[in-house]
Amino acid sequence: MPRKPNNSRQTRALLATFLERSRTWRHGYDLSKETGLSSGTLYPLLMRLSEQGLLEERWQQAERPGLPPRHVYRLTASGLALAREQELAAVAAERAGALA
Repeated sequence: MPRKPNNSRQTRALLATFLERSRTWRHGYDLSKETGLSSGTLYPLLMRLSEQGLLEERWQQAERPGLPPRHVYRLTASGLALAREQELAAVAAERAGALA
């Protein structure tokens, strides 16, 4: 049975990055640059989110001959719903903090 998605800072950052372009296939190197997550943090997160059905994954052929194919990821409908939910929760927390 897959683990429940965690709500760590790293997971939230990764899902927020996917949410910016939710239907675009993204590869790990670009995600690492955008989130600032190291490969040792990013790739286990990608695998876990994929196992939980929040990301779909596939191999994409290289754009230039001689380069290897790359693993790419994008949000599933469930992943999109979770990312939006986390974004709304972050906005609500921000507002509550501003009112305090």
